[in-house]
Amino acid sequence: MPAVAAISRTSRREDVARTIEHVVAAIEAAEEGREPFRHLRITGVFPPDIYAAMLEAMPAKDDYRRMSGRARESRRSGGGDVRTKLDLLPEAIRQLRPEKRPVWEIVGEALRSKPVRDAWMRRLAPGLERRFGAGHPKVGMYPVPILTRDVPGYRIGVHPDTRYKGMTIQLYLPRDRSIEHVGTVFHERNADGSYREVTRMRFAPNTGYAFAVGTDTYHSVDTVGPEVRTRDSILLTYFVDNSLLRKLHNRGKRFGNFVLTEARGIARRVAG
Repeated sequence: MPAVAAISRTSRREDVARTIEHVVAAIEAAEEGREPFRHLRITGVFPPDIYAAMLEAMPAKDDYRRMSGRARESRRSGGGDVRTKLDLLPEAIRQLRPEKRPVWEIVGEALRSKPVRDAWMRRLAPGLERRFGAGHPKVGMYPVPILTRDVPGYRIGVHPDTRYKGMTIQLYLPRDRSIEHVGTVFHERNADGSYREVTRMRFAPNTGYAFAVGTDTYHSVDTVGPEVRTRDSILLTYFVDNSLLRKLHNRGKRFGNFVLTEARGIARRVAG
């Protein structure tokens, strides 16, 4: 039986609960690295059957929309986006074809859950304390998981992430180990302002990395070459949510994306 069909025949509540439990266990078991900054390397992120269903239910090209931020600067020379996204939020997932919705609903709900957030905060506590001080466990963190698709030509230069982000997690979703070389690169900044590559994450199935955002968390992605069909991953970003202004900004941004998603969905239905 196909993995998606098997998931559809089970209780959604049970699937969400066991996915949360599995992800939390994987976070707790993740290997910690110290160079060039503290980070986690996580393996076996999702239950095997859920991961198989995710690969089967990958959205079609026209389900994704243009990325904002630094990614929008990276476009093909002939035009077209080299990084696109689908927010793993209910308002975006419901635009997918019915047979593809269940698995992404499970994944999105699990990644937005409190147990998963708390597990990341426990494991990334040293970096969070360095930035926020002794009160770091009480700092609000607003989760936004997005499914991203990179194609040949995508790259992003060395950067440390914006201060509006508290934790950055990327979960890799390849079908096999043939493109391990396209993982994220971590850097150290030299005294002269140049950067030295220290370590590279392997873009392997059902793996990922995480770090608490700081002023020295420099990372990049080399230009994705023609040997790559798609570079699929989930970016799980926890935005700092510890003031009224930040709360309004985070929720306002989500509402803006909701409006854009609804407008795009209406346009697709009219065109179809």
